[in-house]
Amino acid sequence: MKADYKNIKAEYEAITRDLSGFDKKTGSIYESVYIISRRANQIAAEIKDELTQKIREFSSATDTLDEVFENREQINLAKYYEQIPKPSLLAIKEFEDDKIYFKKYEEESDEL
Repeated sequence: MKADYKNIKAEYEAITRDLSGFDKKTGSIYESVYIISRRANQIAAEIKDELTQKIREFSSATDTLDEVFENREQINLAKYYEQIPKPSLLAIKEFEDDKIYFKKYEEESDEL
């Protein structure tokens, strides 16, 4: 699932949440937190890959260290990625909006 973090209207700062609603979808607060954390890791990896790809476009073997630090486009790119909400906040928002698909594991019973 590709992160559409540009269109998610998540908070930019951590806020206090009522955890009583987090267990309604999964039946367990711990499962909900696990699902959110897995999704946050996916989003973080996607953001990192996208950022790495964009940085590679700017770098070349002939750039001196001064040219790299003075590149205005890189500065703007860094500012953009600094303003994106944290992956955990994005994952929580996706979970609250039912945009995360998860499959609940059911144990088989050995009853005869």
